[in-house]
Amino acid sequence: MADVIGLGMTHYPLLAGVDSHMANLLKSTLKDPDIPADLKDPANWSAQARREWGEDEGTAAAAGHRAQLLAGLAKCRAELDEFQPDVVVVWGDDQYENFREEVIPSFCVFAYEDTEIDPFAVLGILKIPNAWGLPDGQSFTMKGAPAFAKALVTDVISDGVDCAYSYRPRGGSHFPHAFANTQVFLDWSHVGEEFPYPMVPIAVNCYGEHVIARQGGIARFADIRRGEDLDPPGPSPRRCFELGHSVGRSIRESGKRVALVASSSWSHAFLHDRGWHLRPDTDSDRRLYDAMVAGDYDAWQAVTAREVIDAGQHEMLNWFCLLGAVDELGLTLDWSDFVTTEIFNSNKTFAVFK
Repeated sequence: MADVIGLGMTHYPLLAGVDSHMANLLKSTLKDPDIPADLKDPANWSAQARREWGEDEGTAAAAGHRAQLLAGLAKCRAELDEFQPDVVVVWGDDQYENFREEVIPSFCVFAYEDTEIDPFAVLGILKIPNAWGLPDGQSFTMKGAPAFAKALVTDVISDGVDCAYSYRPRGGSHFPHAFANTQVFLDWSHVGEEFPYPMVPIAVNCYGEHVIARQGGIARFADIRRGEDLDPPGPSPRRCFELGHSVGRSIRESGKRVALVASSSWSHAFLHDRGWHLRPDTDSDRRLYDAMVAGDYDAWQAVTAREVIDAGQHEMLNWFCLLGAVDELGLTLDWSDFVTTEIFNSNKTFAVFK
C-alpha cells in the first residue's frame, strides 16, 4: 500500500516578479477601452480594492499579498519535507504552452526524464525582473519519474479514463509555467539548488473553449463582442473528479510515497467576463472553499463546466482532480488558507490533506 499526502497551492506567475509589477494584469485590463469608465475608476471600487490599490497602484499591498502566499508555500514545503515523497504528482494547466493547434488533450501525463526548464520565461515575455535577482535564462532541472508516469497512465487508461502521455516537451516554447512555477515556488528559499523530489506533471485542459481562442491569455471586450471562435470544451469538473479517483486507485497499489499537488489559483479576473476582467469571483470561490473545508465533495461534483467558465475558475479543474483523489484515498483536510484579493488577479488557496 502507498502512503499519500495531498497539497494545494498557487503558481501565480507575478509572484515570481517584483512587487511593483504584481498588479500588472489589472493595469493592462484598465487600458481596455470597452470596459465602462465608471467601472475602471478606483473611486467606485470596493473598500478592499481601494485599500490594495492605494496611492501606488498596488506596490505596497503587493508586499503583504506576497507574505501571505509565501507563508502558504512554506507550509506546503515543510509538509513535503516531513513526508519525504518518492514522487510528486502535479495537476496543472497548459496555457497554450506545451499544447497548441496540433493537439489539445483533455489530460496528459508527462513521462519525462530529467528536464531543463526556464522558470522565468513568462516573466521575460512580460519584461518583469524576477524576485530573486537571478539572470535571464536561468535554468533548473526538473527531475522526472518516467517509469512511474508510464505505469500511472497504464492504470488510468485500464480503469476507463482516457489519458494522453508525452515523452518529451514541445520545442520552441517555454515549459508550462504551471509546473515550472510549482517547483520553483515550493523551492522558494532554495532556488538555484537541486529540488530533491522527482515530479510527474499531469496537464489538464483547463482553458477548454478559450485555449486556442484566447491563447491562454487576456481577451479584449471588443474581440469578445465581435464573437469569439470558441474551441471545444475541456473536461468537465465531474470528469476531472473521476480522473482523480482513478489516479488515487493507481497510487494506492503503487507502494510508493506520493505527494499529490493541485497547482492553480482559483477564479481569475482576466477570465471572469461577468466581472469585466477587473476582479475574481470571490463569492463562487468562497462557496467551493467552504464546501472543501466541510468535506462536501458532492457540492464540488455538482458544479457544471458552464459555472466554472462563467466564474473564471478554469484552472480550478486541477483542484477537482486533487479532490477526486483525496476522496478516493480517504484523506482529510489537515490545514488550509484562503487568500482573497481584488487587484492581484486571483484568489489563492492552500491546503494540506493527510
